Amino acid sequence: MKTRDRIIETSLRLFNEEGEAHTTTIDIAAELDISPGNLYYHFKGKDQIIAELFEQFQLALGEILNAPLELSLDAGGKRLEDNWYFLYVVLEELYLYRFFYHNLDDLLRRYPRMLRSFRRIIGHKRAALTVIIESVLGAGGVGLTRVQQDVLIENMTLQLTYWLSYERLLHDEENPQVSIHRGVLRLLTMVAPYLGEDQLDFYRQCEAIYEAMLARGSAEGA
Repeated sequence: MKTRDRIIETSLRLFNEEGEAHTTTIDIAAELDISPGNLYYHFKGKDQIIAELFEQFQLALGEILNAPLELSLDAGGKRLEDNWYFLYVVLEELYLYRFFYHNLDDLLRRYPRMLRSFRRIIGHKRAALTVIIESVLGAGGVGLTRVQQDVLIENMTLQLTYWLSYERLLHDEENPQVSIHRGVLRLLTMVAPYLGEDQLDFYRQCEAIYEAMLARGSAEGA
């Protein structure tokens, strides 16, 4: 792996584990066992590293959120299952770059150029969730008024935006799979009252899987 790529990979890991604000370029160089001058040859400071990571994050998340969901959704009971997998992939990507969300307000104050891009990301999240809600309602779900649908989508967008901060406050270094599954379940729980019976069966399976994951974690920690 090229030194530049190693710097990016190590920076992402340290930012996620130690916090971006608490990680310096000297820390990154020491972790890589290279000189600060070698790191400076590739990146003139931490700002450039963060900018490149943010660009990677935007591109990766954008590809996911812009996917033509309606083409991949089958009819009937499979529709919710497809949405579940889609949301899981979205949350996996957010978790991979979680340091952006752990201290979002502070990060945007220090890097104000990111604000417009984050607003675009939120817009992409909202658009993807709109497709999900419309697909669920088109599968025999209970109808919503336009205002109710808009509020539901906003609440789900809030969950996608602040899920990581909430998880970190309550559960700290929990198993990522448990955290991601819980995040998806929270989103689907908002939709559950409007599901048809076939789709509710899959939702209940998700609940059962989550309960089994918690029980397994408790048994391992005993």
